[in-house]
Amino acid sequence: MNEQSIFIVRCGEVALKGMNKPYFERMLVERIKKNVKQFAGVDVRRHEGLIYVRADKSIDREQLLKQIGKVFGVASISPAVEAPSNLDAIGEEAVKYMLDLIETKGIKTFKVEAKRADKNFPVKSPEIGRIIGAKVLIGCKVLKVDVHNPDVHLFVDVRHDKSYIYQQKIAGFGGLPLGTNGKGMVLLSGGIDSPVAAWMMAKRGMLIEAVHFHSYPYTSQRAQEKVEDLARIVASYCGNFKMHVINLLPIQEQIVQNCPEEETTILVRRFMMRIAEKIAEKNGGMMLITGENLGQVASQTAEALVVTDACVKMPVMRPLIAMDKVDIMDKAEEIGTFETSIQPYEDCCTVFLPKHPSTKPKLDRIIESESKLDVDQLVEAAVASEEIVQIRQN
Repeated sequence: MNEQSIFIVRCGEVALKGMNKPYFERMLVERIKKNVKQFAGVDVRRHEGLIYVRADKSIDREQLLKQIGKVFGVASISPAVEAPSNLDAIGEEAVKYMLDLIETKGIKTFKVEAKRADKNFPVKSPEIGRIIGAKVLIGCKVLKVDVHNPDVHLFVDVRHDKSYIYQQKIAGFGGLPLGTNGKGMVLLSGGIDSPVAAWMMAKRGMLIEAVHFHSYPYTSQRAQEKVEDLARIVASYCGNFKMHVINLLPIQEQIVQNCPEEETTILVRRFMMRIAEKIAEKNGGMMLITGENLGQVASQTAEALVVTDACVKMPVMRPLIAMDKVDIMDKAEEIGTFETSIQPYEDCCTVFLPKHPSTKPKLDRIIESESKLDVDQLVEAAVASEEIVQIRQN
């Protein structure tokens, strides 16, 4: 075997970017480098449409694979071995590779699939597969060919100077590299939905920052720590970011004292959006991101969402809007936020919750209720009192 571990990283959707493809590939390489910088002796380079990660064999392979797989834009990863691009050398490495699998996995059948990326190579792909298959049969007497249901699907990728042998294509998350699609401000709570929404927008290449609202002392310090824990999990995919923390209690108290009870939820939500927009404008955000899901609660009916959006000029992204709750929970489990999200700590949205919240608010009536408040002053005071927490990936 080679002295280094080699991983072939495929770009997926990035490969469809036409004239912009080199830019996206460079961004992807930089993101992979950032995610694996904790490991010493790792080299990341792109060549001929693929990205190659080379690492010292002393590095924990599974941990390295995990970190590469978290990078948005990575479609799949293949641990591979390398050989010079001639059939004898490829065959020799293929035999060594299969002997190792016989010893460690007890495999008995295989199938070879060859790809000739270098069209100047004198032997065509089907013939490469037959030749390498024959060499494996000679070198590994216990193996048989099974083209329908083999224990190992052996891939041979022949390129100009080097060729690669592998059996796995480990799926990544796909998407686009972070930083290729602007920045958004996510309204991050301690629930299940908003961390997933942040993750999904980051998967499309968007950098994120977060704003979190609390109602201290009605909400506890531990509730905020829970949100910080969630943010760090998100940061393990999205990189470090700022979380702007706002105490919403003064605004909630003004609403409860001056406005109809049934409108409390929608009025509080509109203030959240205004504050988030102000913070986004100051920090280079292009849009707001929420975890709202159509019809899930009173503030997420179609009518309520329209009224909510009317108070801001920025576009509001709701990546979960049409997902079933079960699907959102499954995604939260997949990315590792679910167990933290279900910890039973209070949220600012549960403070002063009306018994019968309005599910079909009218914009003119909401504006009339807000006229009893000094909206601009309340928003400016909230923004001025923000605390900033630096979220760093684990």
